[in-house]
Amino acid sequence: MSAPEAAPAAEEPPAEAGPTESAPEGAPAAEEPPAAEEPPAEAGPTESAPEGAPAAEAPPADAPAAEAAGDAPADAAAETGATEEGAAATEAEAPAEPAVVEEPPKPPTPPPPPVPTSAPLDLFVEDVNNSSLTIDWSAPETIGDSGLDGYTVEYCKDGTTDWVVANAELTSATRYCIKELTTGDLLHVRVVAVNPGGRSDPATLAAPVPIREVGTRPKIRMPRNLRSRCIRQVGTQLNLVIPFLGKPNPVVSWLKDGQPLDSKRVNIRNSVKDSILFIRTAQREDSGVFEMTVKVDSFEDKATIELQIVELPGPPASVKLVDTWGFNAALEWTVPKDNGNTDITGYTLQKADQKTGEWFTVQEHYHRLTATVSDLIMGNSYIFRVFSENRVGKSESCTVTKEVAHIQKTAIVYKAPEYPEHDFSEAPKFTTQLNDRAATVGYNTKLLCSVRGSPRPKIEWLKNQMIIGDDPKFRILSNQGICSLEIRKPCSWDGGVYTCRAKNQQGVATVSCKLEVKQVILPDGEKEK
Repeated sequence: MSAPEAAPAAEEPPAEAGPTESAPEGAPAAEEPPAAEEPPAEAGPTESAPEGAPAAEAPPADAPAAEAAGDAPADAAAETGATEEGAAATEAEAPAEPAVVEEPPKPPTPPPPPVPTSAPLDLFVEDVNNSSLTIDWSAPETIGDSGLDGYTVEYCKDGTTDWVVANAELTSATRYCIKELTTGDLLHVRVVAVNPGGRSDPATLAAPVPIREVGTRPKIRMPRNLRSRCIRQVGTQLNLVIPFLGKPNPVVSWLKDGQPLDSKRVNIRNSVKDSILFIRTAQREDSGVFEMTVKVDSFEDKATIELQIVELPGPPASVKLVDTWGFNAALEWTVPKDNGNTDITGYTLQKADQKTGEWFTVQEHYHRLTATVSDLIMGNSYIFRVFSENRVGKSESCTVTKEVAHIQKTAIVYKAPEYPEHDFSEAPKFTTQLNDRAATVGYNTKLLCSVRGSPRPKIEWLKNQMIIGDDPKFRILSNQGICSLEIRKPCSWDGGVYTCRAKNQQGVATVSCKLEVKQVILPDGEKEK
């Protein structure tokens, strides 16, 4: 009865035919049909069992084929033929689908291993005494993504390689004081940056540091006139004195533009308190930045002097006549090739009439490179030249235009303008008043005032409203509007009110003052004498 019941089951393809059609336990795995020929229909293995047979437990979907075959009943092998006929019929009805192969997930990319930082920068000695040493430095230029854990400070005695760690724990500061040192030791010091990538390259002091008390730290006292650019002319003598401090006596060194000095051009004279930079005859090649360094043990101080040697500039490179119209000529020129090692401050423009050949200055201290020369004489021809100027002076040579400016004659009818005559007439007006005076009997006195008017006013003097005539006691003067009245040896009755009166066709003006003549009273003793 298993055969008739298996026939209808063949109409529906069994699910997962691989485990149902597999050989009994212990059979070779080669008899399993390929996975690509399995029908996609789902039919449980229970449908192929004979009637009345105990139901077989279906293996899980992800179980291996051999394990599912071992759990099936032994008589299921007898119905294999019927199952294969049903599977073949189903394969003929439905096309086979290709199996989808899933790619296993890729493991995550591991992060790159941490790398050490670069070496710390700018390591220098800040302070030193008999038992401690203080150093400063800057953070590394390259730190990286892993960050910075801190710094390790190490030192060793000169002549040994035994490096001693000064700080038990990493320090995050960029300054550290090494304490409990022995006076007189000569120590090498280095700093190492530490991060998860390990230790960086060390930053080491250039020279060993003696552990001792420094008397006076070196200090350069730069004169005020040398703090800015020092400018001198070619051919002059330079004698620059730069004082300094330091105890014991500092070691002085000089550099020019980062290189040692040329002893043929520059002389250095050092003493215990100053250094002298001496150049007998300055030339343009002596220009540059001079750096002075004073050093006491590990301490040093630096100062720079910017020296600029200048001379007269060269002439403009070219001068060109651009255009000529009417009484005008337009010029343009280019900057000189040699500026004398300093900035060009201006130009001097001159013109010359070809008839006379005499040069006249048109523009001086002119800043532009173009100019228009006006008021040229009609019918004449002109040439032009230009000088360069800098802070030293005007160039010794000039550049002359190759072209000649011809001022053409044109018929011009000149008509003189008519101007109305100006009326200069003005009534008299005193610009300086008379002041009250006090005189002494027997001593000459003078009254002064000033007046203006057009036409020239007539001057009269009055005493107590009476006109002073030709009295020889009075002397009347009037010059360029200054009026004076001189009273010779006045007496007590010469006092009163004096008036100066000026009059012309436009009017009359007066000014008055009071004169008091005092008598000298002598003591009785002097009268008897």
